[in-house]
Amino acid sequence: MAVIAGRPNRGALLPARLSALTDSRAGSLAIFIIKRILWMIPIVFFVILITFLLMHLAQGSPWDKSGGRQLSADVVNNLNIKYGLDKPEYQQFFIYLGNIVHFDFGLSYQYEGKTVTGLIAEGIPYTATLGVLAFIIIVPVGVGLGVLAALRQNTRVDYITMGFATAAASFPNFVIGALMVVVFSVLMAKWTQHAFFLPAADFALDDHLIMPVITLSLLPIAYTARLTRASTLDTIRQDFIRTAWAKGLSERLVVVKHVLKNSLIPVVTTLGPTFAFLVTGSLIVETVFNIPGIGRAFVTAVESRDYPMILGTTILFSIIIAIANLVVDVMYVFIDPRVRLT
Repeated sequence: MAVIAGRPNRGALLPARLSALTDSRAGSLAIFIIKRILWMIPIVFFVILITFLLMHLAQGSPWDKSGGRQLSADVVNNLNIKYGLDKPEYQQFFIYLGNIVHFDFGLSYQYEGKTVTGLIAEGIPYTATLGVLAFIIIVPVGVGLGVLAALRQNTRVDYITMGFATAAASFPNFVIGALMVVVFSVLMAKWTQHAFFLPAADFALDDHLIMPVITLSLLPIAYTARLTRASTLDTIRQDFIRTAWAKGLSERLVVVKHVLKNSLIPVVTTLGPTFAFLVTGSLIVETVFNIPGIGRAFVTAVESRDYPMILGTTILFSIIIAIANLVVDVMYVFIDPRVRLT
């Protein structure tokens, strides 16, 4: 094996073009992304397997008191035959895997005649809109508050910022949502004789978004701000930052070019799962504000033992989380050039 600069040449046993590709930064990044995408296949498989086993280990069936009434044995038997639940569980599992290959996620048990794909397609625009808007607020506000608190450590600005973050992290979403409904919907409508108030239901792409987005954003903003502050303080204490200050560089240049860039890696690590959580839906927020998103649909499916809907939404959640983590890993390369993806 050829040796260059005291180390083995990684491409010595590879064709010249392939060796050049793997040694280049862009090539390594492309190969890393391909590997991670291929790894999603076994990950999704095990998610399906575990979810399938847990569903069938739980007591009861989808037809227990369906629609609030007890079904007869003949009706239950016919329903089992219709949806393939009369077959052994291992056969049901492999049949489902075969259907997934053809992107067929089956029919919902609770909504007769509706496909899981169609139900998810109906709910995801609501959840995605809410989640993306919340994320757009979380990143600049959370990171900005954290950096500001770190740069003004132990001052009034730091105390106010961290006090806000602590208060936001201390109240659950359902408490914040309920309080906002009472104040900005009920009381504001009463005080202004319905001249000004924020709607609390009937989700639409206008002022109906304000309270759900704020409710969904507060806890991630608080967590991001606290993490950014801690990371920024650690970076500020580094020798290269002291050198930058000693050179007489402006505060803006030091913060943007040196401090912020080196403080973002821990923050970016958490933003990936945060984005996945927001986009896959928050049951509490969707319930409080009556939003027909996929988070609420998933819990309804669990309550009614709608097996195809449970599996379909679980697969969607796992794929979104895997993609979000992949994006985070790729962002490391652009934030810190020293990072090597293998």
